[in-house]
Amino acid sequence: MNKIRILRILNRFNLGGPTYNACYLTKYLEGDFETLLVGGENGRYEASSLEIPHSLGIEPLILPELKREIHPYWDFLAYKKIKDLIKTFKPHIIHTHASKAGAIGRWAGYNTCVPIIIHTFHGHVFDAYFNNLKSNFYVLLEKELAKKTDILIALSQNQKIDLTENYKIATDEKVKVIPLGLDLKKYTFDKETKRKKVRQEFNILDDIFVFSLVGRIAPIKNHKLAIDAAKIAIKESNKPIKFLFVGDGELRDELIQYTKINELNTSYKEAHGNEDIIFTSWRNDIDAIMAASDAILLTSNNEGTPVSLIEAQASEKPIIATRVGGVADIVKDNAILVEKNNVRALAEAMIKIIDGHFINIESLVKNKDFILNNYSIEILVDNIKNLYLELFNSKFGKIKIYNL
Repeated sequence: MNKIRILRILNRFNLGGPTYNACYLTKYLEGDFETLLVGGENGRYEASSLEIPHSLGIEPLILPELKREIHPYWDFLAYKKIKDLIKTFKPHIIHTHASKAGAIGRWAGYNTCVPIIIHTFHGHVFDAYFNNLKSNFYVLLEKELAKKTDILIALSQNQKIDLTENYKIATDEKVKVIPLGLDLKKYTFDKETKRKKVRQEFNILDDIFVFSLVGRIAPIKNHKLAIDAAKIAIKESNKPIKFLFVGDGELRDELIQYTKINELNTSYKEAHGNEDIIFTSWRNDIDAIMAASDAILLTSNNEGTPVSLIEAQASEKPIIATRVGGVADIVKDNAILVEKNNVRALAEAMIKIIDGHFINIESLVKNKDFILNNYSIEILVDNIKNLYLELFNSKFGKIKIYNL
């Protein structure tokens, strides 16, 4: 039998779960599958993560027309380019990842009669991203796109509930839960060496308690909440504290200024030892950042399946996170969940962890084992392979002629 051809389309190759997910599937779904990996252009403040596919021996096709922002001219060109790719590659399956690629890729696939169309929701934009009018538009758009999609993949049970019950995007039968799969082994070894290296780089003494927040510096991540709570925790804690904000984005300069207005010392990319909050920009050594940290923060207003919390548990770190999206699905013991925008609750959670009243070493090890056993690359690849074969076998006799 000829190989099953997969056209895999990703918004852009930035640092995060969608890039890892798409690249791992492209690499490890070999044998019976031939995959063409396509991605768009990164945003202005986003670090390119093309080293991720390159490290796996993958050379993706970049479509400059596929941009993060909505733009009718570029979006139409991206749609035409994807239709041309379908004409030449003739995929049996189109699998899109995240919202922009999902919309354009699925329309192109449907209008060219690609036999099987699959979309993975890496989070969604129905809550906390836009005003009500725009959010309602995206809900209606996703409902229409769902009619043209064979299977929707949610990364967590809570996300599936959002799609099937809260926003009624699709029926329960059409939405399948397949968690992320990540390369987590590097988070489990050489931790002391990595800890010393990062702390030396940022002039952080070993007795200082370090909270790290990893992610884009964007409105949805709500870094201001972390800054407000940090100010309280620094004032009320009996131990020295520092914060690492790992990532970058359009709000970076504004947040640095906001930190200074709150009378907290800060720096960008470098440190002299007196900082309260250090903005590190993008890093490709998140395993070392985790090792250097004593606890991990997440202050988002919405999340799909946050990779940083999976990485934190693989690194045996306690977590403080807002109770949003798929967070509750992946955190186990040694996580304190607070309501979003509750500054006081976040600060009190910080102090509780600093004082050592919450950390349980046995539970941290147990959490690590759970994460390693449930979010591995092998499990992800097996789940997707089985889904592809099931859909392919059920539709093989019904494949339409490409309408090009």
